[in-house]
Amino acid sequence: MENPRPPLPPFTLETAKQKIQMAEDAWNSKEPERVCLAYTIDTEWRNRTEFINGREAVKEFLKRKWDKELNYRLKKELWAFQDNRIAVRFEYEYQSSEGQWFRAYGNENWEFDENGLMAKRFASINDLPITEVGRKFL
Repeated sequence: MENPRPPLPPFTLETAKQKIQMAEDAWNSKEPERVCLAYTIDTEWRNRTEFINGREAVKEFLKRKWDKELNYRLKKELWAFQDNRIAVRFEYEYQSSEGQWFRAYGNENWEFDENGLMAKRFASINDLPITEVGRKFL
């Protein structure tokens, strides 16, 4: 049994927003070892066209992600919540190794276990090339 990771479901408006802020802060750390601890050992993900299973696979995915998405900065906001599920809208910016800036837009659907760990994460994401001057997240 893993240690609980509050806030725990069922979520209220306040605890759903708290869970989202915790996720945003963790992802902005760009520390795969830290971020992956928010997920169950057998977590299931869909990220764009990639299907990821398990916490270790999440950690490897995040290492690859932040090796190529430089100067990453993310913002998440609540879309909806009920019981042990939260839906978020997000956007983030990053720079490619060639120097091109991008803004990614998307939605995520999250499902949590009774310990507050994310068991399922399904993300739909679209990228838009932007200029450095057009950045929102400085």
